[in-house]
Amino acid sequence: MRAAVERFLQRHLFRWRTDAAGTIRLGQRRVFILPTRGGLLFAATLLAMLLAAINYALALGHALVFLLGGLCLTGMIHTFRNLHGLHLTAVRCPPVFAGETALCEIVVENDDTRERRAIELACADRPPSRCDIPAQGRNLIRVILPAARRGEHAVPRIRLQTVYPLGLFTAWAYLQPPLHSLIYPTPLLHPLPPARARSDGGQGQHQEGQEDFAGLRQRQPADPMRHVAWKASARDDGERPLLAKQFAGGEGGELQLDWQLTDPAADLETRLSILSGWLLQADAAGLPYSLALPNASIPVAAGPAQLERCLGELARYPG
Repeated sequence: MRAAVERFLQRHLFRWRTDAAGTIRLGQRRVFILPTRGGLLFAATLLAMLLAAINYALALGHALVFLLGGLCLTGMIHTFRNLHGLHLTAVRCPPVFAGETALCEIVVENDDTRERRAIELACADRPPSRCDIPAQGRNLIRVILPAARRGEHAVPRIRLQTVYPLGLFTAWAYLQPPLHSLIYPTPLLHPLPPARARSDGGQGQHQEGQEDFAGLRQRQPADPMRHVAWKASARDDGERPLLAKQFAGGEGGELQLDWQLTDPAADLETRLSILSGWLLQADAAGLPYSLALPNASIPVAAGPAQLERCLGELARYPG
């Protein structure tokens, strides 16, 4: 009930709606401004100074108060104009694995002759991205998004704000991009299942002689450099030891990565993570593979497009 009331207020009272695709211009009705805590303290100080100047009939006190008050109002105008008129275009949200840093790429364009400085873009409780927009220029900003759970999630509202130039006022605007972020299951390293006979009768050429790729393991000093799984190791950003490819004797084959081959006692997310790890291992070895899920089946193929398609199916798996 509470969630329904919040959605009603957001849609009808506060008019929180998804922005249309394309470029959004921050007009006068989209930019809001209020004093900061420092601004409120500054106003209270001015009030105290004004009362003292009136009480003691200090002409210079009046002049100082009105001078600082005019400076405050000028700063408020410049803070508002720092956002007003900007053009925003949400470009894309590259897919990532659960637990990694998801990003939403937004192009901020300034068609004015004034530079826009100290602008922050943030989503939910994530750290803000700060930037300056040059006069009659543009900047590509990457906003950090939540990426804790697997799935396809709508991008939350993104807040733009600035306190430039005096820090006495904060101006802000909201952007609701019509985009979705795709979060893949966190991969778990498990030995690959055995390959089945190739559909081409085993006539294809195989790497490493007549050996089949059997999985990944931590590299030992005696392993040749050609067995290092560079692509799989690069995903760890150097935080873990290098991985080496394991090979088993036998004829070449195709990998059938089937949901039924995972541990039936494991929970849903663990089984999806095992399949995700198998996909990365097979792709790192350049092997053709298929994917079989209870609700989908992807035929045998290889390459980046196959990996993206299979990981996408795992990300969108219900549950």
